[in-house]
Amino acid sequence: MVASAQKIGPNVGLSQARALLGVGLRADAAELRRAFHACVKGAHPDRPGGSPEAFRDVVEAYRALQALTGAPRLVQPPAVRDAHQIEVLTLSPFIALRGGEALHHRPDGRRLRLTLPAGLRPGETVRAGLVTLRVEIRGDFDLFVQGDDVWVTAALDPRLFALGGRAEVNTPLGLREVWISAKPGEGRLVRLTGQGLPARGGRPAGDLMLRLVPRAAPADSAAGTLRRRFAAAWAA
Repeated sequence: MVASAQKIGPNVGLSQARALLGVGLRADAAELRRAFHACVKGAHPDRPGGSPEAFRDVVEAYRALQALTGAPRLVQPPAVRDAHQIEVLTLSPFIALRGGEALHHRPDGRRLRLTLPAGLRPGETVRAGLVTLRVEIRGDFDLFVQGDDVWVTAALDPRLFALGGRAEVNTPLGLREVWISAKPGEGRLVRLTGQGLPARGGRPAGDLMLRLVPRAAPADSAAGTLRRRFAAAWAA
């Protein structure tokens, strides 16, 4: 049961308190105590729909009614001042794939050293003490995560695209051998099934998507140009 959003303060009316806890006029101490435990769990900031305000409202309502029923006095309610905070944990695709140690810099300057499992997805949360960390996986054009899949761009010798054949592609999981077709437009995107993010939390293993592009020719140097001109002039 989740506490309502009505405002409850030290001078709360008894009717408001009963409505908040869901008890009637004849509720005894045991019934009030059960209602309080049910409401305070649902109102806790760690629960969906809960908040520090709703939590405090439930506590105040219980305090307002306990004297009438002889319910045990609530001396110190669970603290909500240090309710879980949500921060962004930025990871590389390498850590998402393999797991391992990561360093999180908190807004107050403190650092958290974490040991993370393999297969974390964007949007998942990781708990570290009183802090909830929402995972964000940040890559670049050549290496990024999309859903369960890992995308890698690999530059290969242009002759492979013209002639076709097998090639070794360097990936975050090591070298992978792929076949390149000589037909224009074919073999430029290779899917390696099950080699993306590992299965985790009910999510299946993703795929490794290899986007193959011709390697750009190195920029010609002035010295090389002069050599070719000299050879051409000498041959003439």
